[in-house]
Amino acid sequence: MVKKTIDFRDSLSSISLLKVTQVLSSMSPSEILEVRGIDADIRQDLLKVLPQEEYEILVSKGHTDTDTFERMRIRKRS
Repeated sequence: MVKKTIDFRDSLSSISLLKVTQVLSSMSPSEILEVRGIDADIRQDLLKVLPQEEYEILVSKGHTDTDTFERMRIRKRS
């Protein structure tokens, strides 16, 4: 079950990365964050910024014919 959702369509990538790291750090273990509206570049930057021991990627969906943005679900580890 997704506990928190962030939608970044039409936002700046540096602000997006900061917001995701802030939200993830405030979450309890096992909570899930869904990040919507990220592009491939932001996704790659996000994977570089977040410490791997603190999160687990559950779902990462790519773009469709009508939407060029991606969606990720991230579970915080204990």
